[in-house]
Amino acid sequence: MRVDVGPLRGNLLEVAVVLNNSAILLTPSLASQCGFSMKIDHLGNAMIYASLQNCFAQNVNDEAFTTAFQLRLHGSQLAEDEIYPVAETCHYPTWACREILCDHNYMEKQPVNTGNTGFRTTTITFFTPEEKVMKVTDAQRSGHGIANTPKRLVVRSPQASPETYTQNVAGVLMRVVKTSTVFEKKWLVTRIDAAAACPLLDGSVYFTADTITCYLPRHIDPLISSGQSKLLEVHMGIEGQRLEAAEIEARHYSLSVTDTYIVIVIPIGAVGGHFKSQVQNGQYHVSYTIDLMIEVLWTEDATHENTRYKVLFPITTPLLPRPPQVTDRTVAAERVFKLEFGYFLPDVALVNITFPSEVLSVTECQARGINVLEHMSPNSSHKAFTLEVPFKDPVVSQTSQAGFTVYALHLSFGLVVLDDYTPFSHAAYAEAVLEDVVPPSVSGGCDHQNFYILVKYGSQGFNFQTSVGNLMLTENMAQQYGFTENGTHFSFAVPFFAPPVVFEAIESSSIRSRLDVTLRNLETNTIIKEFSVACNFISSLTECFPNGTMTALAVKLESVPGLNPSQLTLRDPTCGPAYSDERYAYFVFTGNSCGTTRKFLPHVMLYENEISLPDELEAKRASNSEEPEYELKVSCYYDINTTHAVAFQPRQRRNEPYAENAKGLLQVEMRLALDDSYSVFHRVEDYPITKYLQQPLYFEVELVKPGSPQVSLQLETCWATLKEDRMSQPRWNLIINGCANPVDQYQVIFHPVWTDARVQNPSHFKRFEVKMFAFAQDQEDLSRQLFVHCDVVVCDARNPLGGVCSGQCSNPENGNKGQRRAVSDEDKSNYVSLGPITMS
Repeated sequence: MRVDVGPLRGNLLEVAVVLNNSAILLTPSLASQCGFSMKIDHLGNAMIYASLQNCFAQNVNDEAFTTAFQLRLHGSQLAEDEIYPVAETCHYPTWACREILCDHNYMEKQPVNTGNTGFRTTTITFFTPEEKVMKVTDAQRSGHGIANTPKRLVVRSPQASPETYTQNVAGVLMRVVKTSTVFEKKWLVTRIDAAAACPLLDGSVYFTADTITCYLPRHIDPLISSGQSKLLEVHMGIEGQRLEAAEIEARHYSLSVTDTYIVIVIPIGAVGGHFKSQVQNGQYHVSYTIDLMIEVLWTEDATHENTRYKVLFPITTPLLPRPPQVTDRTVAAERVFKLEFGYFLPDVALVNITFPSEVLSVTECQARGINVLEHMSPNSSHKAFTLEVPFKDPVVSQTSQAGFTVYALHLSFGLVVLDDYTPFSHAAYAEAVLEDVVPPSVSGGCDHQNFYILVKYGSQGFNFQTSVGNLMLTENMAQQYGFTENGTHFSFAVPFFAPPVVFEAIESSSIRSRLDVTLRNLETNTIIKEFSVACNFISSLTECFPNGTMTALAVKLESVPGLNPSQLTLRDPTCGPAYSDERYAYFVFTGNSCGTTRKFLPHVMLYENEISLPDELEAKRASNSEEPEYELKVSCYYDINTTHAVAFQPRQRRNEPYAENAKGLLQVEMRLALDDSYSVFHRVEDYPITKYLQQPLYFEVELVKPGSPQVSLQLETCWATLKEDRMSQPRWNLIINGCANPVDQYQVIFHPVWTDARVQNPSHFKRFEVKMFAFAQDQEDLSRQLFVHCDVVVCDARNPLGGVCSGQCSNPENGNKGQRRAVSDEDKSNYVSLGPITMS
């Protein structure tokens, strides 16, 4: 019979049998003597096996058998011990002439004992194979079980009893016990012989990487008294339960009979068995266990007596190495290491992860942003773990290699087998390479009528959207502005009066205009790069004709976004624009109309008018807006032979103070970077610094604590000298009036400044690159020292009018693009110097 108990949930189970209301604890020796065995499976369920003829069974005519148990659970998880009474009854009316049972801890033989009623057992002889005669009481004290039931003789011996011996039967080692039991009744004596033979694991079970093969001799010689026997039935089962043929086939078992053997083949991992984790020499292994049952019925030709032979055969494979596998599923662009680690049996748990700098538990990993998950297979036969570590985590190392960044992750998984808490570990390494991301860049400038824009793609290619002003750069617009592209960059030119351009201010005979260019991510619509370029464009805003006709162009300034140009008038409110749109108003009038005034000056006559909103509209707008008042003055000078047109001037009511473009004493610093990343700089104690001829020098000039983020730093003039005195000779100009020296063979290269952890206001920085050079008179001696000096100015970003603050590098006076007039050598108070730099 079999009694199932469970699950035990980590508690201990004590089994006792009940006889005459007394509970008798089953010890291992008592279990083998009385016909009991127990196992606990991998799920924590207990199975108690009991021979029907066990020492404590209530036997009714050898047909019904009842055994009572008392099961006690105790453990740290229970407040107090739990006791469960259990009684099982089995009916077994059909006995063979001889029943033989092989369990893992005992051997039992039951020959028929019909007609021995009233006889008592006195002695028992064991054949080892020598005869060994023992009184029954002595045999019982030695661990043997001997009982005489109404119809059967039961003799039970422990598997390791000294009264047993081994015998090779058809190549299979078997443990054999043979007995002859004497029964006495007054002057009558009778003897019953009995034998049992059970296969040993060695020599009967063979393992391959995939299968278990079990051999049982077809003819078990120690159990057959005559020469011939006939095999009647062969069955196989699992855990004491027979399996039908269909179920054997479904589980992919194999049962076959040859002339010599009964052969059973079981795939390792098949249903009915279970795996268990093991650790050997720090390495992960598994074993597979299955409780096989073989049941055979045969008859002997001479005696016509049948024998039922049953073997309960627990088989465990040798340790099978199962080294864990780490699968790297990282996609470098996602900037997260993704590792899959497995596979393990359910009895393995991940405890921690060791990184080169620290050891983190699974809980600490989760809190840190390192994602650790456990995944069970659909049939719960195995599990795996996934690990996600962001590239930005400190446990990930980074190295740079020629335009690429290599991210490396070293770690060791710490695991434990739950049954016995045996620890083991497995090291892993993952690596990901990312091309260094160079963002797209925008640069530009102006001539006398156009903005010129150059957009470089960077390392990610042309994968962004471009806006010019408040308009998206469409194909039609690109054609209109002369768009050209060559695979790494594109360029286009925008006329200064085009719709994307905004007007910032009006100066005498020029308009201060600005073009904004924005690059956006195609997927997220986030801004990648913003760029603005502002220039003064010469424009005849007012024209004065000899016949007294005057024209004036009023433009909508950025500072008055709510202005409607069509509502502007001259002094006479009835004189509106001859043409207008959302950006311009164009007026045509004469010197004696629309409120034009006339003044007599020496040799000239001055005609003046003003363009503004009518008083009622201006009052209404002022009450609803903080925009400044819009008022433009138009002037024409006439003499006898010539008319002169002078641009109108805006008069605007300012709501906040602003900085005038000027020179003054500034807190400015200049430093020399190690490379064009401008992340590491030479220290003061490094000077003098030695550089090779033509080696790039990377200068950075910073406006320190400027007081307002609205101001910007501009380089006016930079030059090199051989002496620390900035006014010494000889000297060579590097930057003239904010632009590279046009006659320099190796012109200064200006570098853009991006916002980062160190740079909060890029407008407070200027960066440029100069190749190391020597003065002409020093070609024979290149070890002389160089010093670099710069004059700087600060500009109001909201009112950058004129001079270096305009950002232009063209000089209409000489028609030479890229060149400005040179500044004088007079002493300046706003300067910085750096050096010495030694030639090598």
